[in-house]
Amino acid sequence: MSYSSTVQELIDQFGRLPGIGPKSAQRVAFYLLKAPTEDAVRLSRAIVDAKERVSFCERCFNLSEGGEECAICRDPRREERMVCVVEDAQDIVAVERTQEFRGRYHVLQGAFSPIDGVGVDQLRVKELMTRVGEEDIEEVIIATNPNLEGEATAALLAKYLKPMGVKVSRIASGLPVGGDLEYADELTLGRALEGRTTVGE
Repeated sequence: MSYSSTVQELIDQFGRLPGIGPKSAQRVAFYLLKAPTEDAVRLSRAIVDAKERVSFCERCFNLSEGGEECAICRDPRREERMVCVVEDAQDIVAVERTQEFRGRYHVLQGAFSPIDGVGVDQLRVKELMTRVGEEDIEEVIIATNPNLEGEATAALLAKYLKPMGVKVSRIASGLPVGGDLEYADELTLGRALEGRTTVGE
């Protein structure tokens, strides 16, 4: 049995989302079809509103709503000389929950993975180098995920940043290898930040 073109298109669109396989896409599609119309409209409105109102901070590439810079970059209480580099914007939320870091951030919007077609040009590495060159940054903390891609990204960043005379550190162990930063608990991530080590020593 095949679905109508309208239903199949809905399933296909959900199937394009990360972590959603064909079966999950079908379940979500049929849930929405059975749900009250106002629920579906509310969901579609939330998606459109987010796309219209949320953009990327022109300085650190975190999510920003209602301005060119995000709330963290605009906050004068943040330590300007320390920058924590993360892969994605949701990682900032994980680090902020620890309440151990009061500096600023830089979001790479991905991790170095040539096999997946993600090289230096696909990441916000050039923008990071520009910030280090132009801003009064003394330390860059690399907080990429503790997996193969994250470690490769950390090594790449250290290679680029070391000649610029800035201190480069990596968050310490305590996070499971192969895990994602956004799923780490506050205590584990807080200890990892406290025990960070300098890269290349």
